[in-house]
Amino acid sequence: MNERPSMNRKEDAVRYSVVIPFFNEQENILPLYMRITEVMDPLAEPYEMIFVDDGSRDQTFRVLNDIYENDGRVHALRLRRNFGQTAALKAGFDYAQGEVILSMDGDQQHDPGDIPALLEKIREGFDIASGWRADRQDHWLTRRLPSRVANWMMAKLSGVPLRDFGTTFKAYRREVIQQVQLYGELHRFIPALAKISGATIAEVPIHDCRRGSGKSNYNLSRTFRVFFDLISVKFLLDYLTRPLHFFGQLALAAFAGGFGIAVFLVYEKLARHAHVMVEHGPLMLTGMFLMVSAFQFLSLGLIGELLSRTYYESQNKPIYTVREIRSRREAVESAGGRDAGPWQN
Repeated sequence: MNERPSMNRKEDAVRYSVVIPFFNEQENILPLYMRITEVMDPLAEPYEMIFVDDGSRDQTFRVLNDIYENDGRVHALRLRRNFGQTAALKAGFDYAQGEVILSMDGDQQHDPGDIPALLEKIREGFDIASGWRADRQDHWLTRRLPSRVANWMMAKLSGVPLRDFGTTFKAYRREVIQQVQLYGELHRFIPALAKISGATIAEVPIHDCRRGSGKSNYNLSRTFRVFFDLISVKFLLDYLTRPLHFFGQLALAAFAGGFGIAVFLVYEKLARHAHVMVEHGPLMLTGMFLMVSAFQFLSLGLIGELLSRTYYESQNKPIYTVREIRSRREAVESAGGRDAGPWQN
């Protein structure tokens, strides 16, 4: 492997950062790396590649380290355990210094040849260019059908008219993506979360390639996790700063039901002299249950208002821990007097 140039001049501001998480992908790394350099080199602008080993159990980090030793544009991050794709992407986003950040999967299912099309949308002024697998190669019943249903639900609930939320292949302006706090499985909802701050989004058709080698980490259990995260995102989009509006509606509905039952029972007692406990016992208990529920929903809303003041982002707690970093950046920044930011020891 030939020695690649190292961007060690202070004036060489990084234009593009390519962030790729890997988990047990030792055989896919080198072909993907070579293909990325084939696409990025002709752009003739400074770029870096940030490869994140998400706690792999094979030789993934050894391969990444070999590439790092021969290419100064590569930064290899090794997480202490398998934190998941969202956390691995977040680690890469935090470390990236490019004005534009690209993210891809590490299994060769994304074609680096589509990178220029994504970057073109960024040049047109969009904040996010999101890939759209128009012609998917996955199995129809286990992958394409659930994905189509999930994408339809996400688009309806989030108000972001994307046809493919699931793909990781996207380009972001750095200031946009680094403002999005990620945890759980929220990486697929980045466009919806960025919409909160007014980000503009374009969708770009991309090729859907077959996995290079190895075994897919996808299973149907992820569908349920995505559904629960979708509920969380919907709540964050609509009620992040006003949770009382959400729980208040439930409280109002429960109170209206309970109050209506109470009025009916009072009428039965006073106008018809009915034995309420004997004739309408279950209905009376239902009314009491609804009134108590209304109080509980209202209490939850008030508690939510208080918790919104200490929302997840304000805690500034990382969702990953790094075991090792292989990068020349620290030495360059020390020599040039640059601030290493949150990664500075």
